[in-house]
Amino acid sequence: MNAKLRKIRESLRQRLMAYRAGRARSKSNATFIGITGSSGKSTATALLGHILAGHGSVHVQPLFHSLKMLSRMLSRRIGGVNYVVVEVSASAINSIKPMAEMLRPHVAIVTMVRLEHVSSFRTLENVAHEKGALVEALEPGGLAVLNADDPNVLAMASGRAQRFVTFGESESADYRVTEVSAGYPRMLSFKLHWRGGTLDLKTPFPGEHFWLPTAAAATAALELGVPPQTVRDRIETFQPVENRCQVITPEGGPHFIVDSVKAPWHSLPLALDMMARSTLGQKRIVLGQLSDFTDSNAKYARAYKSAREIANQVIYVGEHAHRSKASQDDRDTGRFVELRTPKEVSDYIRRAAVPGELILLKSSSNLHLERVPLAWTRDVRCWVPVCGKTEGCQQCGLYGVPFEQHREFVRQRKSARRLQRFRRLFSR
Repeated sequence: MNAKLRKIRESLRQRLMAYRAGRARSKSNATFIGITGSSGKSTATALLGHILAGHGSVHVQPLFHSLKMLSRMLSRRIGGVNYVVVEVSASAINSIKPMAEMLRPHVAIVTMVRLEHVSSFRTLENVAHEKGALVEALEPGGLAVLNADDPNVLAMASGRAQRFVTFGESESADYRVTEVSAGYPRMLSFKLHWRGGTLDLKTPFPGEHFWLPTAAAATAALELGVPPQTVRDRIETFQPVENRCQVITPEGGPHFIVDSVKAPWHSLPLALDMMARSTLGQKRIVLGQLSDFTDSNAKYARAYKSAREIANQVIYVGEHAHRSKASQDDRDTGRFVELRTPKEVSDYIRRAAVPGELILLKSSSNLHLERVPLAWTRDVRCWVPVCGKTEGCQQCGLYGVPFEQHREFVRQRKSARRLQRFRRLFSR
C-alpha cells in the first residue's frame, strides 16, 4: 500500500509541476531556443548562451533528457529573462517529442544526425525522426536552423518549419563556412559568409570539427539580431564546455585534451584528426570505452590501428582494453599499453609524461578520465573505476573524497548547511 501511495503521490507531483511549467511558459516573454543533434549540441548550447548574454539576459540549460527536468526548469528559472537556451537530448524513441511540445521553441537548431544509442534507435532514420520532433514543435512563425551538409537534417526543412536557414560548408548554405583551420596549439578559426557580410571567427577550440557547433550558434545569434561584432567578440572569449575537448595544461606538465563525456564511433576520427594536425611533437592517446557496442572487437582494433599512426604511444583502459589486437612487438616496446583503471592511467602518465607533450583522453563518461588531469592540480581520492554518475567529476565535486565515503560526506554537508541556515535565521 505504501509503495502504491508513493507512486500516486509522485504522479500527482509531476502533473502539478507540468501544469506550473506550462503556465510559466505561457506567461513568459522570452525567446525559447531548443538545440538537438547527435553531436555538438552541448557546445552549441553553451556558446549560444554566451553570445546572447552579450545582448540580453539569458538562462542556459544544458543536457535535458527528461520531461521532469524540463518541467522543473520552466516552473522555477525563466522569470525575467530575454532568452532561454535549452539542450534537448534523446534518451529513447519518442523521448524528445513531449519535451519539445512543452518547450514550444521559437528557434530549433539541429546540428547533425548520426547513428548513436544503437540499441534504442537501430536505424539512422529513427534518429532523424527523433531529432526532427524539435522542429515539428516550433511555435507558429518559428525558425529552424539546420545543417546544410547533413541531408537528414536538411530534410527537416520540409516539415512544419515555417522559416528556416542553413549553415555549413555547402555552397548552398545561407551561412557558409570557409577556410577552416586548426592545429593545436593554434586554435580553430574560420570565415562565416552570409547575406550581411563575412565574419572572421577565432575560437578557443583545439579541433577543426568545432566549426559546426560554432557556426550553428553564430547563425542563430545573427538571425536573432545580435550585432556581428558582438557575435565575433563573444565567441573569442568563450570558455569551452568541461570535458568536451577541453584543454588543460598544468604547470610543468603535459597538454591534456579531455574528451571524456562521450565516444560514439563517428566522433573518433574527428578526435584523431585533431591530434594528427597538432604541431606538438610528442603525442599520446588514451582510449577508454566507445559508446557503440556493435562489432566492438573490430572497432577497438581499427581504432588502435588509426591511433598508432598518429601517436608515439597508445594506452587502452577499461574492460575493453584487450580488444586492441596490438602486436606483441608494440606491447614489448611500449608503443601500446593496456591498463584496467583510470587510477592506473593516472599513475602511469604521472611517471611517463614529458613536459609539453600532447595527451588525448577519449572515452564515454563512465570511466571519468577527467580525473587524470585533475590529479595534477588536485588531491583526487575518488578512483572507483565506474561510479555510475553521469555528471563530470568537476560538477560532482566529490573527487577529493573516497567513493565509499560519498554518502556520509553528503549527509554531513547537508546537515551543516541546515544548521548554518538555522543559525542565520535566529541571529537576525
